[in-house]
Amino acid sequence: MNTYVTGSTIRQLREGRKMTQAELAGRIGVSSKTISKWETAKGLPDISLLQPLAAALGISVIELMAGEPVQNRNLSANMLRSLFYVCPICGNAIHSLGNAVISCCGVLLPALEAEEPDEAHLVTIEEVEDEQFITIHHPMTKQHFISFVAYVTCDRIRMVKLYPEGNAQTRLQMRGRGYLYYYCNHHGLFRMKR
Repeated sequence: MNTYVTGSTIRQLREGRKMTQAELAGRIGVSSKTISKWETAKGLPDISLLQPLAAALGISVIELMAGEPVQNRNLSANMLRSLFYVCPICGNAIHSLGNAVISCCGVLLPALEAEEPDEAHLVTIEEVEDEQFITIHHPMTKQHFISFVAYVTCDRIRMVKLYPEGNAQTRLQMRGRGYLYYYCNHHGLFRMKR
């Protein structure tokens, strides 16, 4: 991921829209030499030009900054392709049905990669009436805690927010085959097939 717009990104997006350097320059009010400088890494666009540049290239400023446009390839909207994002500043947990460019608190968030649970993050699931009582054997302190638990099937998601100094427990209706996800603020995202 790039931290600022690169010349290759500008060129790729411009060529993808079948625009010349002069046409792009005309749309944002700069010279074609300026566009050439950006694309050959001899200069960078001023921050005041990012919004007009992104609009001319048909993408958002966040996509321009990330260096890759987001394309909706998830036409079937299968929930099992779910991705989770967590803000390291405020702890906001965000769910998407596929790749997305997500920003929170001014930070571009990467999609979390789920891992198999280790011994420090084991789960017990007990049947209670028509729900499952989920216990994650994990300490819950202000510094180290489980942030959320989610159960994802092919057509729905059930997500529960947990809080520090509470219990790492919740009740969910886990109907159908799917995946149980839970997020540790120190060790990341875990996933279990159910």
